[in-house]
Amino acid sequence: MSKLRTRQVHLDFHTGPAIPDVGAGFDARQFAATMKRAHVNSVTVFAKCHHGHLYYNTARPERHPGLAKGLNLLYEQIEALHGEGIGAPIYISVQCDEYAANAHPEWIAQNADGSPVRRPPGIFTPGWQILDMSSPYQEFVAEQAREILGKFKPVDGIFFDMCWDQPSTSQWAVAGMLKENLNPESEADRAAYARKVALGYMKRFYDMVKASSRGATVYFNCRRLDQLEGDISWLTHVEIEALPTGGWGYQYFPRHVRHVRTLGKPYLGQTARFHKSWADFGGLKPYAALEYETSLMMAQGAACSVGDQMHPRGKLDQAGYALIGKAYARVEAREPWLEGAVPLAQIGVLQTPDESMRIEEGVTQMLVQLKHQFDIIAHDADFSRYELLILPDAAQLSPETVRRLSAFIRGGGAMLATGTSGLWDAGRKTLPQLGIRPEGFSPFSASYVRFGKQIAANIPETDHVIYDRGIRVRAAAGAEKLAGVVEPYFERSWRKFCSHRQTPPDRITPYAAAVQFRNVGYIPFMVFDGYANHGNLACRWLVEKLLDRLLPEPLIRVKGPAMLEASVLRQGRRMIVHLLHYCPQRRTPTLDIVEDVVPLMDVEISLKMPRKPGRVYLAPERRPLEFGYARGRARVVVPRIDGHAMVVFE
Repeated sequence: MSKLRTRQVHLDFHTGPAIPDVGAGFDARQFAATMKRAHVNSVTVFAKCHHGHLYYNTARPERHPGLAKGLNLLYEQIEALHGEGIGAPIYISVQCDEYAANAHPEWIAQNADGSPVRRPPGIFTPGWQILDMSSPYQEFVAEQAREILGKFKPVDGIFFDMCWDQPSTSQWAVAGMLKENLNPESEADRAAYARKVALGYMKRFYDMVKASSRGATVYFNCRRLDQLEGDISWLTHVEIEALPTGGWGYQYFPRHVRHVRTLGKPYLGQTARFHKSWADFGGLKPYAALEYETSLMMAQGAACSVGDQMHPRGKLDQAGYALIGKAYARVEAREPWLEGAVPLAQIGVLQTPDESMRIEEGVTQMLVQLKHQFDIIAHDADFSRYELLILPDAAQLSPETVRRLSAFIRGGGAMLATGTSGLWDAGRKTLPQLGIRPEGFSPFSASYVRFGKQIAANIPETDHVIYDRGIRVRAAAGAEKLAGVVEPYFERSWRKFCSHRQTPPDRITPYAAAVQFRNVGYIPFMVFDGYANHGNLACRWLVEKLLDRLLPEPLIRVKGPAMLEASVLRQGRRMIVHLLHYCPQRRTPTLDIVEDVVPLMDVEISLKMPRKPGRVYLAPERRPLEFGYARGRARVVVPRIDGHAMVVFE
């Protein structure tokens, strides 16, 4: 398994042919010294950019026309970085190549209507023409890759970018589909063929790299992170590209890392130093934001990567590297407690269908706020690794998954299902372990929940709205009804409505809003999707109360605000708790900004441990903390959290 460098920079250099003075100010020694001062230990440097140009000495015509004659830019970068002990994997753009698209327009991927594929669309919009990897363009890229591998052997790694499954109706794609007995008129068949083409060239290029440089890392970017099981053989590691202000948001990394970390490969998080997204020249994010993003990576067992783009003249932005250096000095100081640290999880959350990705976002938000430790897992994962499984909202279960779930429950495992998970036939048939008698979908698009006395502690005494349609269910014999459904007077319509929003609640019904049957709980609403879309606290309270009963001894308990994040990792005989308290603030319609670190005082945590620890302290300062131990839990008060605290139990 390839070991990842922990403090990486992903250095873009997408430089259009109209730029005349490429590399004119490049100084190799200054370049490497800047990276060294910034505590960087690996830089992904560029052989080929999205414009299709090459940045090394070559007889190929794709060499950038503005690159000074004789300037072997890539070679000088690699040599200078290696001289400072810094890794230098090489970047190659794949499906974005303006040079090839302009020289060979027949290689451009085609939409179903025959129009060329562009990102973003529009012939007069600045953007990228997307190449078809079923065309001769694939061999064109292979020739470039062979030359790069030959000139720079042995390479530290190759980062292939822009490698999604691209459907096409080009002559080559249509011929390939017909050969595979696929119908080019079918959207599903076009997608299936696109995936086959992508997996084919990934294997081809992976084998090329490994034949040339056995120890090299290989990564194909822009793959579906929730579908990496099919790709993982051709990846030495996983890079989670997630620029929070670049369109990904602050929920993307926390959600996907909890699946990626189950795949058995090293992984890193990738943010950037930009205020917005890639190539935001002159845009610099606040330091607190970069501290939060790198701390979040550390807290999830990920290596760190920060994206940048070098000015066409070959000069690095010194303010940008002062920012990166400050963050990476923190990471480096904490590495003794990071190396080999593995995130722990009590809960396994089964993946949901492609169209239901807001469900997983809601799961992540909710469980992070509740401080539960969880993975997002494939349906064929090893269930025995977890104490409790969650089937969120719309999990579609095969007969084999149903069999394995039944065995898990019989063996003492707990389960929580919500929404239509475990139900079929329009909500009228169900897994017997759920302890319910379903009666189909509710006729009401919004209903109300009345918490039962068993779970009503600290819940406001009212009927709480659920904004989405649920399932009408009754508790089966032997099951306990924990909350009831209050239905409205009538369904809101143009013929009959009341006031501005949903119809008011009328009366309690015999239907259940929460049921527990032995070690299985069920909630008949799409509570996770509802939480992601509405931020409805009633959804979180339902889940919280069920989990309190199904998982009475969570790995960690934290007395702190919902925005305080907690993760638990094991490093040998150590257990390490990461506590993160940063406050993203919505300052534009699309940007959440972290500018300030607000201290949090006297936070009490309780960690489930099989034996009393010998000592507890804060890392990296090794400041000892007083602690107690009783009934299998170690308790400690963290006096102050300035954004990120690491509490070590050993």
